[in-house]
Amino acid sequence: MGARSPDALRDSTASPARRSAASPKPITADAAAASFAALTSKLDYLDAADIKRVREAYRFADEAHLGQFRASGEPYITHPIAVAGLCAEWKLDVQAIMAALMHDAMEDCGIAKAELIERFGAPTADLVDGLTKLDKLRFSTREESQAESFRKMLLAMARDVRVILIKLADRLHNMRTMEAMTPAKRVRIAGETLEIYAPIAHRLGLNQTYRELQELSFRHLRPWRHAALSKAVQKARGYRRDLVERIQRDVEKAFVQAKLPVQVYGREKTLFSIYKKMSEKHLSFAQVNDIFGFRIVVGTLMECYMAMGVLHQLFKPMPGRFKDYIAIPKGNGYQSLHTTLVSPLGTAVEFQIRTEQMHAVAEKGIAAHWMYKAKGAGASAQDAQRLGAMWLQSLLDIQDETRDASEFLEHVKIDLFPDSIYVFTPKSKILALPRGATPVDFAYAIHSDVGDHCVAAKVNGEPVALRTELHSGDVVEIVSAPNARPNPAWLNFVRTGRARSKIRHYLKTMEQEESQDLGEKMLAQALRAEGLQLPDERDENAALWQQVTRWSGNRNRAELLTDIGLGRKIASIVAKRVARLLAEDGQRPDALTLTLGRYASDENAPLQGMVQIDGSEGASVQLAPCCRPIPGDAIVGYLGRGEGLTVHTADCSVGKRLFERDSERWMTVEWAEQPVRPFETGITILLKNGKGVLAEVASAVASAEADITHIDMGDERAAQTSELRLLLSVRDRLHLAEVMRTLKRQPSVLRVARVKP
Repeated sequence: MGARSPDALRDSTASPARRSAASPKPITADAAAASFAALTSKLDYLDAADIKRVREAYRFADEAHLGQFRASGEPYITHPIAVAGLCAEWKLDVQAIMAALMHDAMEDCGIAKAELIERFGAPTADLVDGLTKLDKLRFSTREESQAESFRKMLLAMARDVRVILIKLADRLHNMRTMEAMTPAKRVRIAGETLEIYAPIAHRLGLNQTYRELQELSFRHLRPWRHAALSKAVQKARGYRRDLVERIQRDVEKAFVQAKLPVQVYGREKTLFSIYKKMSEKHLSFAQVNDIFGFRIVVGTLMECYMAMGVLHQLFKPMPGRFKDYIAIPKGNGYQSLHTTLVSPLGTAVEFQIRTEQMHAVAEKGIAAHWMYKAKGAGASAQDAQRLGAMWLQSLLDIQDETRDASEFLEHVKIDLFPDSIYVFTPKSKILALPRGATPVDFAYAIHSDVGDHCVAAKVNGEPVALRTELHSGDVVEIVSAPNARPNPAWLNFVRTGRARSKIRHYLKTMEQEESQDLGEKMLAQALRAEGLQLPDERDENAALWQQVTRWSGNRNRAELLTDIGLGRKIASIVAKRVARLLAEDGQRPDALTLTLGRYASDENAPLQGMVQIDGSEGASVQLAPCCRPIPGDAIVGYLGRGEGLTVHTADCSVGKRLFERDSERWMTVEWAEQPVRPFETGITILLKNGKGVLAEVASAVASAEADITHIDMGDERAAQTSELRLLLSVRDRLHLAEVMRTLKRQPSVLRVARVKP
């Protein structure tokens, strides 16, 4: 059994960030450590031919960066050598080491990708290209440029994970050597690291890198708090030395008696995690009682559970503080048993129990694949290679739905969650989702078709709302319907980037299709008023549509019709242009069509003609929430700029104000003879307070075959009377009148009226 003394414990647990904070190395020492000789000493896992190729890449990079210096005054080449050294610690292959040496050659030195392919091969050149920012493109803002660079890097990473490993090594070395930069630049880079790079490291299971990036970011973003916490931890270390030594002795003795060979390591919480816990839970430093912990490393998986039994016999476990990440690993492949025990002095002490292999994966994550491969452990290599694979694939899925770089980055940030829950399908398949995920996230995690057609969900056999938060261990079943489609309201509660991007993509596609259909109807009506038929897309009309779209500034006929449907173009103006072009081509208005077109419109209607509303229009046609029109109401349509068609009642005060301000955007609309769904409208009810009055109102509405979709009772205190505001789902005006008559007959109801703006 191997054990470490408390002094060794302090040395091993102090993170690199804190060691450098306590005793910063001089620049000359850093430069010496980053020399090529120091790098070659780390490449003993490569053969002689590969080391020769690395040396060639070093010479090429050295020549390319000749005369360039870092902000600290060191030769620039020291940085690529240090990055390659970090990659060598992860035992990355020769292509990755070469790419690490040349990762800034294309960006900073103007080296072409073709030259790299010729000298070092396509795989190495692709890695370097994936690491190169998009500096040749012109972006309107720094944020847009940064988002596009992240998108390129993340997609390159999805194709080859070595890209992000080299990038994380690059960022880690930059963070370790930022002292020479201006304070503003340090804060910007540290913020970016904390927001993007540290979560990516965690997502891929590189916990050691994740902790150090967090720690360094914290030191640059909050220097005063970092220094204060560092002093507090040093004092606490002294105060608790006796306790740590006593626990370690007791633990070692217990394992000797149980004849179970283990390694006991001390573990200390990082300053950033202490700061985060204090901030989130509003604790003082003295109230954070789990600064120190222990890690038990055993030989086999079964010994993990045996070790846990030994610990539970030694100290009392705290209820609810045991987690089995071996049976159900985290989404990034992390495996360990976590148990919190009560020490002899009553303080909580966390123990992590794992095998050597689990420890390697816990610290190195996806990089452990190359370490295992170097050792020749085939099964372990395959297991490690699957780490992060699902998330990397989800990046490609999100990219398919999202072409906007900023939106893509937003979705990726959503998915860089630190905490996971684990839920089950009815067939007992485990899915990892972010904390706060809902059945809709679950549905899209299974398949986009399941998400798109989701209508209801059951959790543990019980029906639940789609916005219900899921918890670990839940068994989730999705109920779907072939005609269902995503609801825009889902965007308010979904938590995964995949679900959000799929919903947005579907809604954009549907909105475009519906707006195009509406635009085609409107243009056809407007042309009928000119005595003409709408030209189709046949080849003989191609020249006509080319002229119309060139005049309108659209790329094609479909885009022009979509713009008309969204209100960006006025149908009557486009119709007049089409009529003029047809007249130039010798086509004259048809008398019968002209008569029908004029007969269909009343004398005050604009030339767009009539659009029928039946409730199936979707996103391109909205019923105004101010007046909530229903079939039987006199209605008018307002074509907002880029908002599609909004339908108001003819006597709506909001609509009248819009008409006075922008009369040319109004058009005549009418209800279809047979609407396909019920419609919502609002009523107010003044009633006498008493027992069961709400049930009385609900019963009356139900007896009239209507539905209540929302109730608002206001904020007034209970008095003799109360005013209720209801949203009712009714078929038409006659149905609404029947509901209101039924309500008026109730003894507790004093007055019923429809809501009008």
